Amino acid sequence: MDVTHDVAGFEGFNLIEPSDYAERGYPHPLFTKLRQQHPVFRWERTEGLPFWAITKYEDIMAISKDPTRFISERRLVLQNRPEEEDLFPKTLIQMDPPKHTDYRKAMSRRFTPGKMRHLHQDIEKIAGEIVDGLLSRGREGECDFVHEVSAPLPIAVIAWMLGVPKADWRLLFDWTNRTIGATDPEFQQPGKTSQETALEAMTELFTYFTDLVAEKRRNPCDDLVTAFAHMEVNGERIPEIDVMTWCLIIVVAGNETTRNATSGGLLAFVENPGEMRKVQANPGLMPSAVEELVRWTSPIIHFARTATEDVELRGQTIRKGDALGIFYPSANRDEDIFEDPGTFRVDRSPNRHIGFGVGEHYCLGAHVARLELEMVFKHLLPRFEEIELAGPVTRLHSALVGGVKSLPIRYRLRDPS
Repeated sequence: MDVTHDVAGFEGFNLIEPSDYAERGYPHPLFTKLRQQHPVFRWERTEGLPFWAITKYEDIMAISKDPTRFISERRLVLQNRPEEEDLFPKTLIQMDPPKHTDYRKAMSRRFTPGKMRHLHQDIEKIAGEIVDGLLSRGREGECDFVHEVSAPLPIAVIAWMLGVPKADWRLLFDWTNRTIGATDPEFQQPGKTSQETALEAMTELFTYFTDLVAEKRRNPCDDLVTAFAHMEVNGERIPEIDVMTWCLIIVVAGNETTRNATSGGLLAFVENPGEMRKVQANPGLMPSAVEELVRWTSPIIHFARTATEDVELRGQTIRKGDALGIFYPSANRDEDIFEDPGTFRVDRSPNRHIGFGVGEHYCLGAHVARLELEMVFKHLLPRFEEIELAGPVTRLHSALVGGVKSLPIRYRLRDPS
């Protein structure tokens, strides 16, 4: 069954084909059709592994809270090509209980709201400096917002939290692009497959952090690399490869999701200027605006799960060993959960989005991401008198991350008061 044939603008769209997302963005009309007519749909149109596409909010919630019947370990994402041997070590995202529980508990104390509170001033300073650098160029101007603001901000925050010297911050940006964007022609290395491109970037990252971990063991600091280097689970130091995967997941996840929520967030304000005016007139709306930005952008497109036993779901039999794709952008526009879900509203309440995941895999750095978004728009929005697109938006070739590679804007600033 081709569920895409009568979906205007998304005919033939493949839910796990990176180039389709790059060319057409999120297929919200297709997600709507799936939710309403085929919420548990067997997706066969792939050269890789067929899977069950899960698009309803409540189903994704239930699956995510049931790590016994739906495990994360087998695969992170679904590929629109024959599956290759998984060469990458498992990060926290691909762990299941009890290991996931132990590892998350060992690090969660570093990410509590109370612990994060002392970071507010520093993160606001980083965000303020980046925004000020853009706005200091004059009252009118043009720029690529991704390059000028939304890419530098999370890299700066994550590198600072990790304890990476400022001279090396740009390396993190490159490694992230080549790892997450390995299927994108812009980032895929000449003569290499996408898997080889990602593996090369990850090897470089591991080599760098091996040296930095050794330095932090000699000279401990109050940063995340020091915490990883000395991390213990059940009274024993974690293996060296797990130290490296902690560094990897913080660099990649901490950068990509916030970068694209920031880019997609500004695009939402450009396309909905009335909502930007609401926040300008009432800065107290900023926290709810941030939640709406995360719901609206849903930076992670999908993660995979694997069934460990036969399960009945909405009249469909999911067999033991079957793969499932859980699609967060669809869940975040579910009509049964959100009133008028296709409208961007900065004052939306309640807003039970799952843009940071759900269950045991709820984003460990959600508080940091919220803080970055709040600080950048706190400094940015009050200064805009007018803002519009100055060229086409280009998107990442990825079925994992809804990446915005380029967001050219033209703006006029208000007089500072």
